[in-house]
Amino acid sequence: MDWGQNELLSPVPLDTEMTLTARRLRQRKVAFPLPQDDTPGASATPARPLLQHTPGSLFKQTFTPRSGLRNPDVSAILETGGRSPRYIHTPRPYGNLSLDDSDWTNSLYPSPMFGLADSSTADDLNMTSVMLKEDEPGEAAAVSLFPEFLQSYLRHSSSAVFDLLEEYESICQDKVGILQRLVQRAAPGPQKFSKTSSVCWLLQQEMVTWRLVTSLYRDRIQTALEDEMMVERATLSESEKVAVEQFFQRDAVVRQSQLVVDWLESIAKDDIGDFSDNIEFHSKSVCWENTLHALKQRRVNSSTGFSRPLVTELDPDAPVRQKRPLADLDREDDARLLKYLFALVRAGMMDEAQRLCKRSGQAWRAATLEGWKPYHDPNNNRGLKLEPVEGNPLRGIWKVCCWRLSEDEQFNRYERAIYAALSGNLKQLLPVCETWEDSVWAYFRVMVDTLVEQELRSAGLGSEELEELPREYLEASWTLEKVFDELLATESKTVLEETKEYYHVIQKFVIQGDLDGLIGEFSDWLGGATLPAHLLRFMTHLLLFYRSLGMQLKEEVLVDVLKAYIQLLIGKGHTDLIAFYVSHLPADMAVAEYAHFLESVSETELRKRCLELAREAGLEVGAVTKTVVENIRERDSEDFAHHDALLDIATTEGDQRKIDVIEWLVFDPSQRAEALKQSNAIMRKFLVSKKHDAAKSAFGKVPEDSMREIYRQWEDAPLPAEDENAIREHLCIRAYLEAHEAFVDWFAHMNSTPQKPTVLARVAKFTEQVAHRMKEEEYKVDYDGWKGRLEALTDDVKERMYNVLLFVDGGWMVDVREDAEDDPERSHQMALLRRLCLPMMTFLLQSVLHNTKQHQETLRLADIISSEQHRLYQVFSKEDLGKFTQKLRESSLLLLDQGLDPLGYEIHP
Repeated sequence: MDWGQNELLSPVPLDTEMTLTARRLRQRKVAFPLPQDDTPGASATPARPLLQHTPGSLFKQTFTPRSGLRNPDVSAILETGGRSPRYIHTPRPYGNLSLDDSDWTNSLYPSPMFGLADSSTADDLNMTSVMLKEDEPGEAAAVSLFPEFLQSYLRHSSSAVFDLLEEYESICQDKVGILQRLVQRAAPGPQKFSKTSSVCWLLQQEMVTWRLVTSLYRDRIQTALEDEMMVERATLSESEKVAVEQFFQRDAVVRQSQLVVDWLESIAKDDIGDFSDNIEFHSKSVCWENTLHALKQRRVNSSTGFSRPLVTELDPDAPVRQKRPLADLDREDDARLLKYLFALVRAGMMDEAQRLCKRSGQAWRAATLEGWKPYHDPNNNRGLKLEPVEGNPLRGIWKVCCWRLSEDEQFNRYERAIYAALSGNLKQLLPVCETWEDSVWAYFRVMVDTLVEQELRSAGLGSEELEELPREYLEASWTLEKVFDELLATESKTVLEETKEYYHVIQKFVIQGDLDGLIGEFSDWLGGATLPAHLLRFMTHLLLFYRSLGMQLKEEVLVDVLKAYIQLLIGKGHTDLIAFYVSHLPADMAVAEYAHFLESVSETELRKRCLELAREAGLEVGAVTKTVVENIRERDSEDFAHHDALLDIATTEGDQRKIDVIEWLVFDPSQRAEALKQSNAIMRKFLVSKKHDAAKSAFGKVPEDSMREIYRQWEDAPLPAEDENAIREHLCIRAYLEAHEAFVDWFAHMNSTPQKPTVLARVAKFTEQVAHRMKEEEYKVDYDGWKGRLEALTDDVKERMYNVLLFVDGGWMVDVREDAEDDPERSHQMALLRRLCLPMMTFLLQSVLHNTKQHQETLRLADIISSEQHRLYQVFSKEDLGKFTQKLRESSLLLLDQGLDPLGYEIHP
C-alpha cells in the first residue's frame, strides 16, 4: 500500500483519550437519531428462497463454480496475500492476516482519500475555492449525486447489477473526498460547515453500506446459483488449513460473517491514516533502549545512590516476571506502539503491524502475531518435491497463551485487546471498542474464530493440550441475530446511541438478510420526522436493487419510498429525473403521480421535455396528459350554473391555468381527439359562466388542423362515436363564439353613431357657415360609411346567430351519434347550455332586428321557435317565453304604427 495516498487524513492522535472514534464523531457533528423502537421484524427474510427467482441475465459476473475448486489454493482464502478464485470479494477467514507485502484489501476496499493528491488539480482548487465562499457548501457539492445515481442506473441497466453497486460506492467516494477537502480548507470554528460535515458523514456511511451490500449479496447470489453444487462435509484431514477452507466453502454463515469482518476492517483502514510517516519512537531498532541505557549506567556506576527500581533483564517477559517497570520513556513508547498496533489489527493490517514491531526493535512481538495460521503440510501427498510446511503446528498452545495473556491485567489494555482478538476472547476485546463498528467487528471476529475452532475440533484437528480454552468459548452458539441482541445489552452509551443511527440499522438488517425487518424500518421512518435527502436517495436505490434481484418486497412500502423520493426531486427541481422513478410505481399510480408533477410545469419547452422523458421511461403519456388536464379542469370548479351578471365576467388566474393546460394535449397529434374533448369540457364551464373571453382563449389553444388530423387517423376505419360527437360539439361552440363576437362588434358599432353637427345660429358669419357646411358634408360621409358598415355587420351577426339557432342535424349542442359511451355529466351540461344559451341568443337576435327596424323579421322568429322541425320552444322556460312574446308584441305595435298589419304586411281595403 502506498501510504502517501492518505496524506490528507490525520494520523491516529498521540493523546490516549482522543480515539479514532472520537475524531470521526467530531468531524460528523450531527447525528440523526432513529425512532426508539428499532426491534427487527418478527420474521427474517431468508436469502436463498428469494434468490431462486433471480433472473440470470442480471448476473453476468465471472464466477468460478465450486466443482473447479476441489483442491483450491487455501492461502488465497486464509491470507491477505491473494484472493480466492471462488469469490469476487473473498472473505478472509480466521485472521485476515499475512506477512507478505501485497495489499489486496486496498484494491478491494479503496480508501475514500485514495488519489486525492493527484486529483487536486487547478480546476478542483478553483471549484473548492468557489464553494468555500458559501455558508454551507456541502449540499451544493453533493447535489449532483441525484442525477449521477440515475445515470449510473441507466448505464448499467443491461450489465451486471454489482457493477452498478460498485459505481454507487465510487460516486459516494468521490463526493466524500470533495467534502473532506472543503472542511479541511475551511476556517476553524465550532459551527463552521456543520451541515457540510453532516453530509460528509452521511455519504461516508452510504459509501460503506453499498460496499457491504455488494460484498454480501454477491456471495448470497452465487450461493443460491450454485446451491445444487454444494460441497459435502470434508472428510477427516491432517491439514487444518484444508479443513478450514472446506468449512468456508460449505458454510455460508461463517463465510458471510467473515465478509462482515472484512468490511468493518476496510472501514477502519479508510480512517487509519499514515502511520509510517507519523509514528516516532525513541527506539528505532533496539527494544527499550532507554531502559538498556539506564541499566548500563548502573553497572558502570554501581555506587550511585538511590534510584528507581527497573527491570534487571530485558527479555520480553521481564517486566511481568520481575514485576518491575521499564524506563518512563520506554513505557510511553510501548503504550503508543500498542495503541497503534491495535489500530492496525482492527483494520486487518497484520502485515503492517508486524513490520511496525520489527522497525521498533520488537521482532519477538511480531512473531507472537504469527501463530494464528492453521497448520498445513503439503508433503503429506507424498509428492516428489519437498515443499515448506505452512502455519503453526502448535496453534492450540499459542491460542491458549494468547487467551491467558489477554486476561492478565498486568498488560496494557491494547496489548490485551490484540491477543483477545487473536484468541477470540470477546470479554477482553470489547473494552477498547468505543464505536458501533468496533463492537460489531469484535463480535463477528470472535464469532468466526469460535465457529472455525468448533469445526476443527469436530474434524478431530483440535488441540489436545491439558489446558483447554474456556468452555463458554468452545461451546458458544453464535448466530447473526444473537450478535445484534448482545449489542443492545452493551453498557456503552455511545454504542447504544449509534445502534439507532439510520445507516447502522440498515447495515444490521443487510447483514442479517432480514429484508422484512428492513422494509419495516423504512416504513416507520417515512411516518416520522423528515428524512435526510441523501438517505432517502439511498433507500430508493437499495429497494430498486432488491427488486432487480427478484426479491419479494412489500409493495406498499416501496411505493411510499418512491413517492417520498419523487416529492424530494420535485422540491429540489430535478425535473429530468422524475419520470424514471415514477415509472417504477404501479401503472395507475405512476400516471397520477407524474400528472401531479406536470401540473406545476408551465413553460412550453419544459413541458415537451417532460413528456419526452415520460415516453422514454415507458409511462403512458396519453393517460398522463389527460389526467393533468382533468385535474386542473376540475380543480376549484363551481357548480354548473348560469351567472346572472349582465356583462361578461373577466378571466381569472385559475381560468387561465385551465386554458393553458390544454397545451399538454396538442404536442402529440394522436391526442387531438382528446384535446377536443377536454377543451370542450373547459369551454362548457366558461360558457355557462358567461366567460366568453376565456372560452375564446381556450378555443384558440386547439390547433386548427385538429379535426383534419382526427379524420386522417381514422381514414381506414369508422370514426368512433365519441370523437365524432366531440368534433360536432367543437363546431357548436365555435358557431356560438362567432355569433357572440359578431354581436359584440355589431353592438359596439351600433353605439358609435357619428355625431351630427349642431344647428348653426341665424346670425352666423360667412366663415362659420362655410365651416358648418363642411362639417355637415363630413358627417354625411361618415354616416353613410357607418350605415353601410352597420348593414354589413347586421347581416353578419344575423347569419351567425341563425347558424346557432338552426344548427344542422338536430340542433345546437345535440350529439349526432347516439351509440357513444354514456357520459351523464356531459349530457347534462349540454342540455343546460341549450336552455341557457339559445334563449339568450334569440333575445340578442331580437335586439339586433329591433334596433335595425327589421320588425317583420322579428315576428318571423316566432315561426322558427315554434317549429316542430327545430323544437326550440322546448328550451324556453315560461319566463323566457313571456319575455320573447313581449318583444314580439312591441314589434307588432311598431308595425301597426307604420300602417302595416301586426305581422308586417300591407293592409288592403
